[in-house]
Amino acid sequence: MKKLLFSLSLAVLSFVSLSAQRVAVVDINLILESMDDYTNAQLELDKVAAGWRQEIAKEYDEIKSMFNRLQAEKVLLTSEQQLQKEEEIISKEKDVRELQKRRFGPEGDLFKKRQELVSPIQDKVYFAIEDYADDRGYELILDKNGAAGILFASDDLDKTSEIIKRIK
Repeated sequence: MKKLLFSLSLAVLSFVSLSAQRVAVVDINLILESMDDYTNAQLELDKVAAGWRQEIAKEYDEIKSMFNRLQAEKVLLTSEQQLQKEEEIISKEKDVRELQKRRFGPEGDLFKKRQELVSPIQDKVYFAIEDYADDRGYELILDKNGAAGILFASDDLDKTSEIIKRIK
């Protein structure tokens, strides 16, 4: 994927340089890491995630304890009691997996917390990049690491409507 982004970036750079456009490259990660707000947000996210991991680990310890009790009491239980305890363990495991998914899944609490804390900071950086591009006359600004791709592109570079006209 990085090779594809790099190749695409080179192609864009070649096109842009042939057209005598002004292009800049920035390291978005370095910019973010230089910001105290971003560092504080990352620390808060790490703290929240550690608390949730601890909560989940505690639940898994409880499941292990339930299982060990079942193994120790197995000979004293009727088959119905044994089955009931096994179902309790299975239900508890399911609940903990659901909690884990709710906390750390793709649309989980950690994702939402990251959006809440980091998105405003990223927006601030992107607006600063856009202002810088406008002030200095850059038409295209790329992320040096390729993670974010194109950070700013002048509307003049967008030739979509011309291609649509050619197709019709």
